[in-house]
Amino acid sequence: MARNTLSRSLHDVGLAAWFGGTLANAVALNPASAEAGSASATGAVANAGWDRWTPVNAVAIGAHLIGSVGQLIGNRTRVTQQQGVGGMSLAKTALTAAALGVTAYSRALGKIVSQEGATPSWRATRPSKRARAEVAAAQLRLDQLQWVVPALTGALVVVSSYAGEQQRPGEVARGLAEKTG
Repeated sequence: MARNTLSRSLHDVGLAAWFGGTLANAVALNPASAEAGSASATGAVANAGWDRWTPVNAVAIGAHLIGSVGQLIGNRTRVTQQQGVGGMSLAKTALTAAALGVTAYSRALGKIVSQEGATPSWRATRPSKRARAEVAAAQLRLDQLQWVVPALTGALVVVSSYAGEQQRPGEVARGLAEKTG
């Protein structure tokens, strides 16, 4: 088997940043924004944090996708000939598509919140009673979705670990024998 260091690195580093950044923002930035001192400052701090993360997240996702395509191309023979690799690849593709969809939807909601500026909030995803209805609705949806992206990308980390295990020489030999046998 040939080495795919560049594509594997793009895949793994991109996924790590996508997972870790969204998890850190859900765990730390969103709740910490409540300590900004006022409802308006809370909204401003949360918006500034997420707006700074968005371009980094876009680069991370792009790196992951480029690396994923490189991995798929580099392992195309195993995908078609080794038992279980095709199914794992479909599972990774489905998880990636779901994570991309939720990320895109969350960003659209985040834009609604961010465009409002210093929207009054108790914390990033908890609007105050003074928040406009459309913004409050977006924040409440984001409150639920903030955990979905890390859950999906975390599942991708697990499936990627399984994919790495499938590349062990014994697994390749057994998988090829089962597929052709």
